[in-house]
Amino acid sequence: MIRMKDQIGRSRTIGHFKGGNGGPTMIFFGGIHGNEPSGEQAIQEVFKGIAENGISVNGNIYGIRGNVAALLAGKRFLDGDLNRLWTDEKIEKIKAKAENELLNEDRELLSIHQVLSDILKTESGPFYFIDFHTTSSKTLPFITINDALINRKFSKLFPVPIILGIEEYLDGPLLSYINEQGYLALGFESGQHTERAAVDNSIAFMWLALVYSGALKRVDVEGFEGYYLQLQNSAQENANFFEIIYRHPIVSGDKFHMLPGFKSFDVVNKGKILAEHNHKAVLALQKSSIFMPLYQSQGEDGFFLIRKTPKLALWISVLLRKIRMPALLPILPGVSWADKKKGTLLVNERTARFMAKPLFHLLGYRNRLINKNEILMTSREATAKNKMYSGTWWYRNKKSV
Repeated sequence: MIRMKDQIGRSRTIGHFKGGNGGPTMIFFGGIHGNEPSGEQAIQEVFKGIAENGISVNGNIYGIRGNVAALLAGKRFLDGDLNRLWTDEKIEKIKAKAENELLNEDRELLSIHQVLSDILKTESGPFYFIDFHTTSSKTLPFITINDALINRKFSKLFPVPIILGIEEYLDGPLLSYINEQGYLALGFESGQHTERAAVDNSIAFMWLALVYSGALKRVDVEGFEGYYLQLQNSAQENANFFEIIYRHPIVSGDKFHMLPGFKSFDVVNKGKILAEHNHKAVLALQKSSIFMPLYQSQGEDGFFLIRKTPKLALWISVLLRKIRMPALLPILPGVSWADKKKGTLLVNERTARFMAKPLFHLLGYRNRLINKNEILMTSREATAKNKMYSGTWWYRNKKSV
């Protein structure tokens, strides 16, 4: 039996389908940034399609609004970026605030945090967390993930580019926080903010994800093949893995202007002028592809640079992780456990220079904090709840990386 809970207006919950026992629990977020309403709209349209067509649901499907107040205002955020607050330290500080001290995004975080806690306490896994976003520039649709094999394997089912390494450059995204708890989590960037195609791509992605997870049966989703082709065509048949190699940061008070005409995945040559930052030209440091150039007033990321990840490197990383090679890292000079349970390493800066960053990446480690003498490296593989997903068809697929 299926029942749907839908609340009127801009409440936290878009809707909830509860189906039979034994299925997955899927949680879709829309509007974590208030100027990105496409995900919220897509969730509403898919939920409507499930209800009107009487489609049988296995497990649970949740739709959750992100920054409700910012969505109403049509702004990325009101007081601060909600998608930069999700660290244990920041969450505890927000919880410790008096009621009259809470900023808008503090309240949004506490509300979402409570919803997530309730879902994890009352529902059964496997859990899938998917966060819908859009960009200020034109782009192919793409997936961003923290580099855990459960994220890789599930993401590879979709015919769009997959971006690794975002957690190394951003502090406090919602999905990184969820990944630290060991759950599968991915972000889907569906297109430019104002394009209808961004809504359509999110709808297609959501239907595919619901089928791939086992929440819906493929035969019950009319036009399933069409949704796949839609994403494949929108992505121009680009389903490669890419690695972020550079982020251009912006701080409050800076004057940043991205040169017009760039879109994500455009190839740029070394020395090409990309932007103007505090009246100085910003040049591409090497031949690469530009990624998420900023064409809006709010934001802390001017642009990123990415490069394609060779398939051989992906397969080597799988092998090294399966034979538990990362566990041997602390025997090296200058490397010690900062938190063995969380898979966090403390690496001497000299050792880090000797052991090239790509090697740590192969083993699943990413920089999270750098001080004068030491680098803190974290691994999503160490905390990933692989057993929760080990029975799924996509996890057992040996051809997947």
